[in-house]
Amino acid sequence: MNIIISDQAVKWYKDEMLLEHGDYVRYFARYGGSSPIQQGFSLGISNEKPVNPEITVDKDGIHFFIEEKDIWYFDGHDLTVEYDDKLAEPQYKYEK
Repeated sequence: MNIIISDQAVKWYKDEMLLEHGDYVRYFARYGGSSPIQQGFSLGISNEKPVNPEITVDKDGIHFFIEEKDIWYFDGHDLTVEYDDKLAEPQYKYEK
């Protein structure tokens, strides 16, 4: 499993979440909402330091990660984060 993030998506995170070099972005399983891979759950995002990270990727000084306890949500899929110009926000794809 990997986290793949486009440069435009990283810029959006930095601008919208007011992130600075060395900050963290956590992806996690959130109860409720909808997802193409887990019924009754959706992708959550927060700005917090890791406790027990399973997957990490550093891009442009920002540390993106998924905690070990949330790996089940991704069901072996890579998380690809791209920027949607039309919607002006990140787009999340799950790919095996």
